[in-house]
Amino acid sequence: MSNSNNKKNVLSAWDRVLLARDPNRPTSLDYISLIFDDFIELHGDRLSKDDASIVCGIATCNNKHFTIIAEQKGRNTKENIERNFGMPNPESYRKAIRFMKQAEKFKRPVITFIDTKGAYPGIEAEEKGQGESIAKSMFTMSTLSVPILSFVIGEGSSGGALAIGIADKVIMLENSIYSILSPEGYASILWKDSSKVKEATEEMKLTAQDLYHLKVIDKVLPEPTGGAGKNVEQVANLIKNEIIENIDALSKIPVNNLLDNRYKKFRKIGNYVI
Repeated sequence: MSNSNNKKNVLSAWDRVLLARDPNRPTSLDYISLIFDDFIELHGDRLSKDDASIVCGIATCNNKHFTIIAEQKGRNTKENIERNFGMPNPESYRKAIRFMKQAEKFKRPVITFIDTKGAYPGIEAEEKGQGESIAKSMFTMSTLSVPILSFVIGEGSSGGALAIGIADKVIMLENSIYSILSPEGYASILWKDSSKVKEATEEMKLTAQDLYHLKVIDKVLPEPTGGAGKNVEQVANLIKNEIIENIDALSKIPVNNLLDNRYKKFRKIGNYVI
């Protein structure tokens, strides 16, 4: 009987996609307000404008200073328009790069929160160098001489997510997803049929559990039944504990070793059999 009940409680990949996309799921700013003290948001890329789909700033946690880079969705239509539905433009990535370099200058560890459907695919974004800005963000993170932690808290899709995901440790919430593109896009490309989205979700191996098994990520943090929104304080406390524990350990590693380990971590991805 107990085995039968356990099977009923197991969520499918599509169930987790729906939880990751839940409009009431906690956002980056929700976690930032609960985890960090004295968060000060910083704006602008000093080249074009400020794009609100990525929030950057400085804050303290456990008496240590951090640089925060976080993708931010809105709660309603007005906020989503302001945040561009959490889909960053090139200005966002250039803003992120600016504050990554500032973090390195002042020896502040970097914490990123990943939650996006992907980088904005509009014509203006492409004209402003969307691909170049993503690539430069990834390159900057790969060579940054301070510890980096990335948390996937909701959707993590495409280069829009990976642009701020080149970290020493990548940690996912239990019901978040991380993939090369959306399940709808995958189904449209592979089968020319977006209605096969549930089948695509299973094929993509985009859940935290799949990605931990494949050694793409380093840890899965549990969520309350029904998703992180059921007890955001509990989930925020788990993230905070991971930050304190990992930053203490990573800060003790010599810079050359830190960079070498980060390089090897991403070079090894894809060498594991499903």
